[in-house]
Amino acid sequence: MTCRRGRGPYRGTMSDTPPAVAGPPASPGEPPVPGIEAIGLKRAFGAVKAVDGMTFTAPAGAVTALIGPNGSGKTTLLLLLAGLLRADAGRANVAGYDLTTNNLDARARIGWMPDVFGTWDALTCTEILRTFAHAYGIDRRTSGDRVAAILARVHLSEFAERPARVLSRGQKQRLGLARALVHDPEVLLLDEPASGLDPRSRIELRDLLRGLAADGKTVLVSSHVLSELEEVYDHAVFVSRGRTVDTAGPAAEPVKRGWRLDALDPVGLRTFLDNAGIPWSGQAGGDVVVQLGGYESARELIRAAVAADVPLHTVSPVSGRLEETYLSLDEERI
Repeated sequence: MTCRRGRGPYRGTMSDTPPAVAGPPASPGEPPVPGIEAIGLKRAFGAVKAVDGMTFTAPAGAVTALIGPNGSGKTTLLLLLAGLLRADAGRANVAGYDLTTNNLDARARIGWMPDVFGTWDALTCTEILRTFAHAYGIDRRTSGDRVAAILARVHLSEFAERPARVLSRGQKQRLGLARALVHDPEVLLLDEPASGLDPRSRIELRDLLRGLAADGKTVLVSSHVLSELEEVYDHAVFVSRGRTVDTAGPAAEPVKRGWRLDALDPVGLRTFLDNAGIPWSGQAGGDVVVQLGGYESARELIRAAVAADVPLHTVSPVSGRLEETYLSLDEERI
């Protein structure tokens, strides 16, 4: 699987926000410290092994998708990485700090967004964010400007002085993201951040996450809705039954996926595919589906079809890369 490298419009950082204190630098000649490194993490609740030996890395300056079905251990893993649960075994480093031996140093560099944002409904959005800003030790003289800038970044400025109880589900999600950003963390842990968002807000969230990664942040975002992650991820970690079952990154081999083709002359399209030795499936008179290795393969096919005077009018992937990879995993067929 190859990964998407698109970038959204966000590029800058908030001018009033001082840079976060960096983790321990890598020694000269050594590779940079990963944003997140999990090694053999385990956590059980009685007889239930919620996390059963997960191992993976999430690099800084990238969006890593955490993918798995409900009950696969994603939320428990994020709680472990946020320092809110202690692992039974294994270890995790966040921004270069061990969560067991340097828990407070690690947590100071983490922005945590749970899947449900609990609010103090009587407080305004500004009051909530300023409370968290003060808890992180941000100067009260500058916290107001910082909070205003973050509310603008998540498109909640018009609700700044309104109580949280008037917010919709999607607006509370955006307030939860603002809370995770209030102390300018190096690492973001986001659990189902798009839940409850309308289509426009989902696009804005995608662009914001891409902008944060471009700023050098480590972004680990979990979802079981793969279409939400398709346009934003750089790396992917697949989990199931508490275990890491696959990973994918820029160097991973592309996975063949279905592409739907349709033409003004369906018979001519099928004849072209047969002559080119490309297997296809489909109903008579309708579109056809072929298996291709990626966008470059699709581009070559389009060029060849145009050269052969095949009047194509639809060329589109049947499903996303993440879905194709996920469905190819044997783990979920057990």
